Amino acid sequence: MKVFPHFACAQSALPYLRRDGSITFLSAVTAHAAMPGTAGIGSANAAVAALAPILAVELQPLRVNAVSPGVVDTPWWNFLPEEQKVVAFSGYSAKTPVGRVGQPEDVAQAVAFLISNSFMSGEILICDGGLRLAG
Repeated sequence: MKVFPHFACAQSALPYLRRDGSITFLSAVTAHAAMPGTAGIGSANAAVAALAPILAVELQPLRVNAVSPGVVDTPWWNFLPEEQKVVAFSGYSAKTPVGRVGQPEDVAQAVAFLISNSFMSGEILICDGGLRLAG
């Protein structure tokens, strides 16, 4: 399950983190939206997202947050033949209010924001272009 590696990595890093530092987990939009066919991965992502507020309280003043990306054009999608990937991305783009799928830089900016903002803790930043609103 996806949550155990996140938890183990955070636990292993604790002795090396500054007290005013932060941990940022990566979940996914499936933790926040009822998307048919995603029950398994959605519950795994929800477990990762649940770590952020709990650990933010347990590990304070260390800040703990999470980013939940939507569909992002990364090599993860390479399991699909190129033609199917184009069709899938076109469909997601049509459902997303911003009219496109995400790029790795979109997620990187969200992570950088949570790391750099010393007043953010226990939050889950959904970075999905509004995909979860599509219903």
